[in-house]
Amino acid sequence: MTKVIGVRFRAAGKIYYFDPAGLAIKTGDNVIVETARGIEFGYVVLGSREVPDEKVVQPLKQVIRMATEEDRAIEAKNKEKEKEAFKICLEKIRKRGLEMKLIDAEYTFDNNKVLFYFTADGRIDFRELVKDLAAVFKTRIELRQVGVRDETKILGGIGICGRTLCCHSYLSEFIPVSIKMAKEQNLSLNPTKISGVCGRLMCCLKNEEETYQFLNSKLPGTGDFVTADDGLKGEVQSVNVLRQTVKVLVTVNHDEKEIREYRVEQLKFKPRKKKEKKDGQNDKHQHSELKALEALEKKEGRSKLS
Repeated sequence: MTKVIGVRFRAAGKIYYFDPAGLAIKTGDNVIVETARGIEFGYVVLGSREVPDEKVVQPLKQVIRMATEEDRAIEAKNKEKEKEAFKICLEKIRKRGLEMKLIDAEYTFDNNKVLFYFTADGRIDFRELVKDLAAVFKTRIELRQVGVRDETKILGGIGICGRTLCCHSYLSEFIPVSIKMAKEQNLSLNPTKISGVCGRLMCCLKNEEETYQFLNSKLPGTGDFVTADDGLKGEVQSVNVLRQTVKVLVTVNHDEKEIREYRVEQLKFKPRKKKEKKDGQNDKHQHSELKALEALEKKEGRSKLS
């Protein structure tokens, strides 16, 4: 076991482990640490605790010191400088006529580097832009192209649920999501209904995935034949996953058909994989849209935010 603290450098950003170096550090404190980018001002989100050695990326760097009032003043000043840097970079992009959308500007704590985050369709030759910016800021310049998920994480917004976007409020890392999760939860497969503000699959599809997998594993599939505890046999017409009930088309009085609802524990059936629905004429276009959406998910890759 290794004693660590968890530190973030931006709201809902990744959590990095550091050695507390014997300091009494608790959640909510500010610390000064060294990262691959240089000296950074961090926000402690996990107080001192012990974690398994395999979860720690070695070598584990020590906290340099607890942040002082002077450090906090420097950090506040950097935030103001970032606003100015954003305006300057935006102007330089316009002058160069570059097809790129500037998202954010960020100073490292020691002012050793200024990072600019942007989105663009395809690759952008920004070498001349870097020279322009270096001439203004007299420090190292890094332009980092990010995907639409990262863009949405930085800018924030309101989801279709009416709440602040998950990625902007609490999700430290993007969790892989797929069309299969939407199918498992019996959601509409209309791409506009299962896509978030960023145009990619909604991250919240993952939230209830395990619950739905467990509940679905106890139910028969639509079209399966089952035997009820009252002796009647029939074909499953529909299932209610959350209520764990099944509607079955049974034959009563020799030839009369009737739909009856049973609790899943009242039925006997052989669990088997659910059959995929065949695409109808109207579904083919939707299917191609879903395929395109899934391809975008794979192309997006990992987050480039720290």
